[in-house]
Amino acid sequence: MAMTMSGEVMLPADQQTVWEKLNDPEVLKRCIPGCESLEKTGDNELQASAKVAVGPVKATFKGKVTLSDIDPPNGYRISGEGQGGVAGFAKGGASVRLEPAEDGQTRMTYDVDASVGGKIAQLGGRLINGVAKKYADGFFETFAKEVQGGQPSA
Repeated sequence: MAMTMSGEVMLPADQQTVWEKLNDPEVLKRCIPGCESLEKTGDNELQASAKVAVGPVKATFKGKVTLSDIDPPNGYRISGEGQGGVAGFAKGGASVRLEPAEDGQTRMTYDVDASVGGKIAQLGGRLINGVAKKYADGFFETFAKEVQGGQPSA
């Protein structure tokens, strides 16, 4: 089952600061809902593990994340795929663009494409899209706090 999502968010920091935070595995680990580990394994590759709950299906997904089309400090494409055991699999990516905005802020735009299979895909698009939006909102809320220099509470 495939899904797409796009959006825009204003972040309270200059473009270079946002770029640096967007490339810091520790910052991303704190911002990604359910993320248990995110470790750099190469110049543009990371290993990730995240606990995900979609309705009654809960699983830990483990997989690889790759950065491509890197254009500092303007954006990149982040792609990944993970296995969640009997829950199924997830794969997808996002194109992320940064541009300066008024008052020293940065505008981040993103286009996400993802697909899921297995038990999770059987839950239906409405539930999956709702959870995906909730996770995305959680990421951006926490990321905005990170770029302001404050670490959110756990």
